Amino acid sequence: MQAFKSKYRLSIAFVAATCFASVSWAETVTVESCGMDVTVRAPASAIVTLDQASTETMLGLGGAPRMAGTAYLKTQVAPQYKEAWESVPLLTKGRPTAEIVRVVEPDLLVAYSGFFYSDQWVGSREELKELGVGTYISAVSCPPADQPDLNSFDLLARDFENLGRLSGQEAEAQKVIAAQNDAIEAASKLRLIRDEPIKVLWLYSVFEGTPYVAGGPSIPGAISNIAGVENVFGDVNEQWPGVSWEAIADREPDIIVLGDLSERGSPGDTVEEKIAMLTTEPGVSFLDAVTKEQFISVPGIEMDPSIRSVNTLNLFVKGLKRLGYAE
Repeated sequence: MQAFKSKYRLSIAFVAATCFASVSWAETVTVESCGMDVTVRAPASAIVTLDQASTETMLGLGGAPRMAGTAYLKTQVAPQYKEAWESVPLLTKGRPTAEIVRVVEPDLLVAYSGFFYSDQWVGSREELKELGVGTYISAVSCPPADQPDLNSFDLLARDFENLGRLSGQEAEAQKVIAAQNDAIEAASKLRLIRDEPIKVLWLYSVFEGTPYVAGGPSIPGAISNIAGVENVFGDVNEQWPGVSWEAIADREPDIIVLGDLSERGSPGDTVEEKIAMLTTEPGVSFLDAVTKEQFISVPGIEMDPSIRSVNTLNLFVKGLKRLGYAE
């Protein structure tokens, strides 16, 4: 392993040196991302996205011509991005590693979470920076401590602006931000049919018997706030905390939102599997939300921060109306 790391460092260092030796660094763009300045030649020309949410965001910003590869496909790419996605190499459907990513000589890596930047994945941000590779993390996963009032959609807008600058797609980024703002404004005018709180559980996945749900600093948390409902785990300061079935029962949700990750293929990923667990698990099967089938299904990929997250906001609003909680 050490031999591989040494070889990897030398290889990337050589690539960085040869690629950048003849290029003036006078024209650069710098953005801040999760406590680190990210500087690239303006604009970046070999972007690699490390997860599907980041991939679709870059495609939606019109960045396909500047993308050198994509990775970690959880489900089918949305139809509106399919043609652009097919023009970019798919490096791996599974876990991207340093060895996989380095072959395309990236100048910028983009991921929705910092856990992609580790020895088990593509390497640390510090090491990559030394090699001339910028590393971006979604602001949703790393909100600035000095701006606690920003919600997840505010942070997504910051991602669009930053990624637009890094990829030379500033104008398209502003269009995406405007469309997102329009959807948020419409959803905020939703008229709920009762005064007492409407309590919502957002169930992303169930892994080895543990339900993973949306906490406060998450896209579903922001959707709940915009729609005027209560995320039952909104007091938990994690995006996706693992909880117990008993803890879910104690919060007594009126509605359960189910993330559909059927194409990922892990146990408990489909909506049908989630419903089966809810209806047979003694800890929650008696809840009104379960017995009365108060379910809303949304694409699980849209619970991650991306250009598609606003679609789940729209689906949630439609679900509230369908179940009779809003008009």
